[in-house]
Amino acid sequence: MKYIDEYRDGNVAQQLATEITKLSKGHSFKFMEVCGGHTHTIFKHGIEDILPDNIELIHGPGCPVCVLPMGRIDDAIAIAKTEGTIFTTFGDMMRVPGSEGSLLDIKAAGADVRFIYSPLDALKIAKQNPDREVVFFAIGFETTAPSTAVTLLQAQAENIQNFSIFCNHVAVIPVIRAILDSPDLQLEGFIGPGHVSIVIGLHVYEFIARDYQKPVVISGFEPLDIIQSIWMLLKQKKEGKVIVENQYKRLVHPEGNLKSQEVMTQTLEIRPHFLWRGLGSIKHSALKINSDFANWDAEERFEVPGLQVPDPQACQCGEVLKGVIKPWECKVFGTACTPESPIGSCMVSPEGACAAYFNYGRLSMASQRRELLAAEK
Repeated sequence: MKYIDEYRDGNVAQQLATEITKLSKGHSFKFMEVCGGHTHTIFKHGIEDILPDNIELIHGPGCPVCVLPMGRIDDAIAIAKTEGTIFTTFGDMMRVPGSEGSLLDIKAAGADVRFIYSPLDALKIAKQNPDREVVFFAIGFETTAPSTAVTLLQAQAENIQNFSIFCNHVAVIPVIRAILDSPDLQLEGFIGPGHVSIVIGLHVYEFIARDYQKPVVISGFEPLDIIQSIWMLLKQKKEGKVIVENQYKRLVHPEGNLKSQEVMTQTLEIRPHFLWRGLGSIKHSALKINSDFANWDAEERFEVPGLQVPDPQACQCGEVLKGVIKPWECKVFGTACTPESPIGSCMVSPEGACAAYFNYGRLSMASQRRELLAAEK
């Protein structure tokens, strides 16, 4: 574990934290980490606890499970309930609540819902069950879209006709633009998503620095990666720079992964608009299967409700996703809403801000903060 330990060296973390304190002295800064993987690392390793009070990390909408609206879960359940169907999905999606339960609930009631690790596993199931319709619930940012694209190409090459994909891939750049255009939130910079950037590269972020005058640092996922990225953002501020920097040079290249981009272009296209939980409809923010692969598009092969379903009134997942409130400020956090019985999707995935707070001992901190807020009022 030598190389992992190097990225988790407490002494180096403390040295960086000291430098961050010096660079930020006299000013307050709000930085958003876009990616849910970063949120998970921040809470798991207590990164906020070593930062000075004037540095605030805003947890962005980078968890694909969390941003999927309830109506799309209802659509997935409708497909999964169709007689003769085997519905396959990643494990995170099993417990995400729709308006009348989750995929796990309908599995318990007799539907054939299976969790898998790769879309190619779903294709294998389709070959093993030629008399059944097999559907894969595709979800994720551009990080996971190439594996969906490769599976579509494989299904076409092998002419597997009892297989289709319910595509819910979303794109990171339109949602960042939506956040920048929102009057609710004033940010000083972004900790950019590492895994997405492996695919899409660095150049796509340049508009953030050029048009909005916000620095961006693409970050890795180890504790020192994130702490160094915060230091790099502050250094830009100190030096009067506004650029896109790459902290995650060991994996991210400026042009991205050209082969991944190629297979995505072959099989997928941009949707005119897509509804995001908490953020509303965002133009050109999601991917759909293109017409050349319509035979493998579940939305073409199955009747789905396609309705907009409001979140439960008690759930404040939307405000958490926008960074307007912290998870512990939600009225049902840690009481009615827990990872075992989630009301909102932010409590389901380990990358969700609410689940990360809950799983890593933030419940007690939340209680203390509530008391402080009450005292202030």
